[in-house]
Amino acid sequence: MSLRRLAPEQPASFAFTPENQKWAEGQIKKYPEGRQASAVVPLLWRAQEQQGGYVTEPMIRVIATMLGLSPIRVLEIATFYTMFNLKPVGKHLIQVCTTTPCWLRGSDTVVAACKKNIAHAPETVSADGMFSWMEVECLGACVNAPVVQIGDDYYEDLDGARMESILSDLRAGRQPKAGSQIGRQTSAPEGGPLTLKDVKGS
Repeated sequence: MSLRRLAPEQPASFAFTPENQKWAEGQIKKYPEGRQASAVVPLLWRAQEQQGGYVTEPMIRVIATMLGLSPIRVLEIATFYTMFNLKPVGKHLIQVCTTTPCWLRGSDTVVAACKKNIAHAPETVSADGMFSWMEVECLGACVNAPVVQIGDDYYEDLDGARMESILSDLRAGRQPKAGSQIGRQTSAPEGGPLTLKDVKGS
């Protein structure tokens, strides 16, 4: 695993919103006395969402205090799991799968579209602050490769032009339709199901 560190520039402070604070306290109560540290992952996840997609040093200290942990313990978890981003990602983080099935189906063109429309280097926020992109391992939609994850949505059956269209929609404030970009039904073959069809005259 590559070395993961917090961004050099950090905000001065972090505090959960009142709504998120109440939610976090509810999560902590789910665990038996002495086991509250087990809430660290959900608290980090909610805090990351609140912060705009990344984990900060003040956030780590706040969560450590809430759970009775030393900050280094929380930092260890934040830097170990790649679901936690350690620097700003822009409004939309584009996670591009480049594992073998996606690569064989053309994920290189998706990466090229990200380099052209976001930034040449991964994990770099675009000039307008809208996007960053990164390569990730399998997103679990190999049948519909290539695939990217944006927020909670998956976009499948991509190529460079379709990726550029999705980025254009997001940049314009439009929400592109998630799922297959060629109209595929779930994970059926391209063109539709080819089996279990009635044969005329049978």
